[in-house]
Amino acid sequence: MAGALTRYHHRMKRVSRLVIVVLIVLAINKWGKPWYRQHYGSGAAASTTGAQKPVENECVQSAQAASEAWGSGLKSFVNPPYDLNAWSSFRGDVESKITTAERGCTCADPSCEKVRDAMRDLRSLVSDLDNAIRSGGSPGSDIVQRQEAIDNRIDEAADLVRQGK
Repeated sequence: MAGALTRYHHRMKRVSRLVIVVLIVLAINKWGKPWYRQHYGSGAAASTTGAQKPVENECVQSAQAASEAWGSGLKSFVNPPYDLNAWSSFRGDVESKITTAERGCTCADPSCEKVRDAMRDLRSLVSDLDNAIRSGGSPGSDIVQRQEAIDNRIDEAADLVRQGK
């Protein structure tokens, strides 16, 4: 009996950590990203600059769409039990957006390189959470930092596009 309770307690501890991590990611996505964009001028401001190359602008916009799809869809997977069909559909949609961004960012400019790096990291993050959901394991304690690094890289790419790089 004590062994079963210990296993149950351990599992609930992992689930609690996952819930907290996902809530933090959602909070950053909902409030942190808009605040950052408002104060540091990425996102909508990038589409109004005349010096941008259209392909690069689409590249950054596609990457932003992939990252936003990821961040906004996670709320459906905060608490187990997970609907694996819904998860697979969500994961497929995000991976499709990542692929679109990667295909649109084939230039050799620094902005394209930043986006490709960000999409590679986002694909890795999606894969890691997929493994955690399917195995009942922990997604890792660095998920929020990884998402923030991805968003920062996309924002840096948008800044490079505004500079014509």
